[in-house]
Amino acid sequence: MRLEALIEGFAQLYGDKAKARGITTELADLLFASTPMRVLVRMHQGIVAQVKQRDAEFYRGLERAGFRLTFGEDEGGVFPQILRDPGGYYIDVGASELIINGRIKLRSGVGVAAINEKGLVLSDGSEQPADVIFYATGYELSPPAPFLHEGIRRKVGRLWGLGSGLRNDPGPWEGELRNIWKPTRQAGLWFHSGGLGMSRIYSRFLALQIKARQMGIPTPVYQGAAVPDRQDARREPAYADMTGS
Repeated sequence: MRLEALIEGFAQLYGDKAKARGITTELADLLFASTPMRVLVRMHQGIVAQVKQRDAEFYRGLERAGFRLTFGEDEGGVFPQILRDPGGYYIDVGASELIINGRIKLRSGVGVAAINEKGLVLSDGSEQPADVIFYATGYELSPPAPFLHEGIRRKVGRLWGLGSGLRNDPGPWEGELRNIWKPTRQAGLWFHSGGLGMSRIYSRFLALQIKARQMGIPTPVYQGAAVPDRQDARREPAYADMTGS
């Protein structure tokens, strides 16, 4: 999605017109955070439908150049994809136009089979001469932090994701991010994640939860069934009171 198109959606809460209506950053954060995730996904599906129509020529140009596109399995676009699996999305800030006009060239549907003295040998047997090779390896979100003891990792389960049942986000549906900004099954272990906007509001809620426990204030919370690291692993039962965390 083009950055401009993405910003337009958020501008309804964070833009100049929103500020003129009296929507402060603090209020915008609260309105955004209080929108149920299913509703949020449907909102973004509507935004994607509009963007696909408005930027149709932009996407056709990318496809003609060999750029393979997806709007997500549920046509929800970038933001729901970030919540489900922080990967597999691209926000264009200018490079897409260079791809469309041919200044950046693509070879899709092939991999790198070997590197020789002249450049790359691709998986279809063709060669691509190169002076410099940059190999973008991506990253993996380990579930959860690999430095934790295996027993704790299994006890906590997955980090991030909503339980949507879509790519890299197995069910059951939880309706909020797994094990982020809330108690985990390991007493005293908390996880904080997200960009500036999410961190700005949820770090406050996280701090208040920890402070309440330090002061001995009862903190019963709902927690759905934990999602194990492997989908075929035994599901642990749900529980509803974590006052001792």
